[in-house]
Amino acid sequence: MCVASLLVNGGSMTFSGNTVSYEVHEYRAYITLNRPDRLNAITAEMAREISDAVAVANEDEAVRVIVLRGEGRAFCAGYDLKVYAEGGEDHQDKVWDPIQDFRMMKANTDHFFSLWRSAKPTIAQIQGYAVAGGSDIALSCDLVVMAEDAKIGYMPARVWGCPTTAMWVYRLGAERAKRMLLTGDTIDGVQAKEWGLVIDA
Repeated sequence: MCVASLLVNGGSMTFSGNTVSYEVHEYRAYITLNRPDRLNAITAEMAREISDAVAVANEDEAVRVIVLRGEGRAFCAGYDLKVYAEGGEDHQDKVWDPIQDFRMMKANTDHFFSLWRSAKPTIAQIQGYAVAGGSDIALSCDLVVMAEDAKIGYMPARVWGCPTTAMWVYRLGAERAKRMLLTGDTIDGVQAKEWGLVIDA
């Protein structure tokens, strides 16, 4: 269960989560992935809290734009394999069940897509890495800005298949998306801007 809370004091809204922080400055809501010790690796709780924070920002009249970023040296390093491999949340204890896996991944993808469905513009601010599931989150925003030396890619394509969102194809077109997803390579912010994957580096 998500322990995020919403407080309304004198018309201002405050969101408090375990894996995501939220603050508003000068009409901008900053949603920050806040597991820096794990390079902001994704858990089911984080996915829910992203969606909750987007909902708060959309309801807050003091917010005009939403900026999504990561605390520490990476935007997001993908799913937290330590949590899932060692019996954390949503871990399957026995035989792998593809239906259970699909339900979990679809739920997380729906939470990420709250950024795409947001009535207010969303901007991802990438430093370090936005890889694997972290790229799914970043590419669900309306605009993406990367540091020139940041890396983006979907390495799990080498072993697990395609991303849970269609945003690579949507942003790059089929040929370049296939080039990224058939190799599992990463590219830096400079190349991502050249290809039109991000708006600026």
